[in-house]
Amino acid sequence: MVINLEQTVDSIKRVVDEAELMAGVEIERAHVGLAGSHIKGFNSRAVVAITNKNREITREDVFRAIDAAKAISLPNDREIVHVLPQEFVVDGHDGINDPTGMTGSRLEANVHIITSGTTATQNIVTCVNRAGMEVTETVLEQLAAAEAVLTPDEKELGVALVDIGGGTTDLAIFDKGTIWHTSVLPIGGDHFTNDVAVGLRTPIAEAEKIKKKYGCCLATMVSDEDTIEVPSVGGRKARILGRQLLSDILQPRAEEICHLVYEEIQRAGYERVLNSGIVFTGGSAALEGLPEVADRIFDMPIRCGTPSGVGGLVDVVANPSYATAVGLVLYAHHIRSNKLIPSSASGPWWKFWERFRRLVNVSISGG
Repeated sequence: MVINLEQTVDSIKRVVDEAELMAGVEIERAHVGLAGSHIKGFNSRAVVAITNKNREITREDVFRAIDAAKAISLPNDREIVHVLPQEFVVDGHDGINDPTGMTGSRLEANVHIITSGTTATQNIVTCVNRAGMEVTETVLEQLAAAEAVLTPDEKELGVALVDIGGGTTDLAIFDKGTIWHTSVLPIGGDHFTNDVAVGLRTPIAEAEKIKKKYGCCLATMVSDEDTIEVPSVGGRKARILGRQLLSDILQPRAEEICHLVYEEIQRAGYERVLNSGIVFTGGSAALEGLPEVADRIFDMPIRCGTPSGVGGLVDVVANPSYATAVGLVLYAHHIRSNKLIPSSASGPWWKFWERFRRLVNVSISGG
C-alpha cells in the first residue's frame, strides 16, 4: 500500500537508476507486483450451451465460457486483475485443459478471479508512471513468486506457496498445474521486527539487522552460550544478551503465522490435496528454524523456496526475499517468449490463452 506518494516515486527512481547502471540498459517498462490486504481471490464458474450442428466446441465457445465466468458484479472501488482458467467441463467430464475440438452440448469453465482495490492499484501505477516508466502489467505477487520458486511437479501434485512479506503473508494453493485458492493474511515480517524492537528495547532499524543476522525461530536450536550485542535507545550503551532471548521472541510469532496459514488452508478445504507440502518464501522465510516450526504444525513436507531459473548474479538473488522480484522478471520473459499463461497451467492451452488475452484483455484490467 502506498502511504507516501513522493517517497515511493523517489525510491523507484533510485532503484531504477541503480538497475540501469548495473545492467547497462535503459528501463522503459515494468511488470509491477500487487500485494496487500486489498487483494481478494475467489473461484467462479459458468456454463454455456454448444449450439453448433455437429456440437464441436470451438475457440469462440471457450471464449464465451470464460467471459461468462468473469461476468461478476463488483463494487465500484474494486477491479479485476487476473482471470485464471483452472479447468473445463464438457458434459460432466472434468479436468480438461483445452476443450477445443471436442464434442459436447454443455461447456463449463472454472476460473480463479483476482480482484484488487482500484485506488490501491492506481496509486502504485501512478508512482511507477511518475518515475518515468510504463506499467506493462500488474501481477499478483504470489503468481510471480511461484514462477521463481515452484516446480511444475509441485504445482501438479498440489502445493501451498506461503510468501511472508513485510506487512502481509500471501498464500496461493496450486493443484493439477493451476491455482485454486489465494488469500492474504494481515501479518508478516515487519511484525517479527517490531517484536524484536519491543522485546530487546532497540531501534527498529537495529532490530531488523539483529533479526536477519541472528534470528532463529526455534529456541531449542540455539545454544545457551550464544550471545548478541544489542544497541540501546536514547544514546545508552549497547548490551550483551543471550541469543536464546531473541529466539524466545521470534518463535511465538512464527508459530502464529504458521497456525493462521494452516487454518486458512483448512477453511478453504485444501489440506488433503497438498501432496507436495508447503513452500515458504519471502524475506522472513530465510529465518533459521522456520521450517522446523512449520513441520511441527503442518505435519507435511516443508521447504524454503529460493529463486531458480536465472543466470548472471545467481548468488546475489539466491535468497527467498528476492522470490517476487525474480518471479516478475521470469513472468515477463515467459510471457514475451510465449512460454507461460498467467494461470501457470501448461500444455497447448497457452497459445489459446495468449490470443484470448489480446482479444479481451482479462488479465490486466478485466475491462
